[in-house]
Amino acid sequence: MLSDSAADRVRKFLANRGKGFGVRLGVKTTGCSGLSYVLEFVDGINEEEDAVFNDKGVNVIIDKKSLVYLDGTELDFVREGLNEGFKFNNPNVKGECGCGESFTV
Repeated sequence: MLSDSAADRVRKFLANRGKGFGVRLGVKTTGCSGLSYVLEFVDGINEEEDAVFNDKGVNVIIDKKSLVYLDGTELDFVREGLNEGFKFNNPNVKGECGCGESFTV
């Protein structure tokens, strides 16, 4: 679910933030291809709508509607030249739009 570098980055961000329960992963309907990823740091959960996983000491929250789209997905944190950021490695993706902002499953 989380690469070592993603888990380290999330832990550092939450420590710098001074609070937080974990990181939320999800999908929303948008873009050319239909779906885009959501990543946000959260302070709490909705027990009826959220599934909580602990991976490498990090709470990962996924809303139950997004689980089907994210099954088997790894969240990585990569540095490419001067850019750095989180990257979703999702085996369920069947296609992506040209700009890379959205995907289909």
